[in-house]
Amino acid sequence: MTTDTPARLLQLLSLLQTPREWPGGELADRLGVSRRTVRRDIDRLRELGYPVQASKGSDGGYRLVAGKALPPLVLDDEEAVAIAVGLRAGAGHAVEGLDEASVRALAKLEQVLPSRLRRRVSTLQAATTPLTSGDGAVIAPETLTVMASAVAGQERLRFAYRAKDGTPTKRLTEPHRLVSTGRRWYLVAYDLDRADWRTFRVDRVSDPFATGARFASRELPTGDAAEYLRQSMRTQRETYVFEVTFAAPAAFVAARVPAWLGTPEPVDEDSCRIRSSVGDPVEWLAVRLASVECEFTVREPPELVEHIRELGARMTRATGG
Repeated sequence: MTTDTPARLLQLLSLLQTPREWPGGELADRLGVSRRTVRRDIDRLRELGYPVQASKGSDGGYRLVAGKALPPLVLDDEEAVAIAVGLRAGAGHAVEGLDEASVRALAKLEQVLPSRLRRRVSTLQAATTPLTSGDGAVIAPETLTVMASAVAGQERLRFAYRAKDGTPTKRLTEPHRLVSTGRRWYLVAYDLDRADWRTFRVDRVSDPFATGARFASRELPTGDAAEYLRQSMRTQRETYVFEVTFAAPAAFVAARVPAWLGTPEPVDEDSCRIRSSVGDPVEWLAVRLASVECEFTVREPPELVEHIRELGARMTRATGG
């Protein structure tokens, strides 16, 4: 019998968070209390915001249902390890759709994981190799979680950084946001040594640590971290107008191209078009288009048209054609 009320409530909550309905008698037996105590504990959980639904009947079953807000979850050891391993595996690669919120969740979870569970997570990750697509650089999950924690806590962040030409530098920053482009992670931060905003590729960051020094939020020039990164990347590389027509519906193409490449606009029911400004090498873009699994026609730029023509001829020769 669990006489400590908080401990009993946590145990009851853990049972209710499994996807099934629990008869009142079974809950009473599991907790070693009376059915009346179970009913009182259910009322306490409801007061805390947990939407517990009771069904009518001789045994009065209970189940946790979806509510208006997400209440705190209670995880056992195996569940916590499974979630942490999944988040770490995704965070190590710039997976499209895995944004800063996912990294913040990982940072929160790893902050409260007991050391024995941290070791289990590290062991599992070291023993597995994910099969990923794309050319995104691999990032240590610890790097992302340290950065995410510094962003959330508004703590100054110090790290070593390798510039594009390989030059090593030391940076002291006020981190603002982590941004994922689908292939890479970037940190948007105020660089204290240079007294200006900067963007940093996270795969070039090493040895990050939060200094513990708090800072007041600064206002980004663009107001939005993603837009700031977009403008920063545009100024750092030469861009060109990219236009291609696909012989497939817009929904089909949208599911097969990254969002940063552009939004397919319907031409008719069976075709669509993408027109946008990009800065990626035409060699990479040609291969990316070939993976869309439908016929397409490149309108511009001329360099891309010529490269795809040469690539097609090379592929034909490779098959003996």
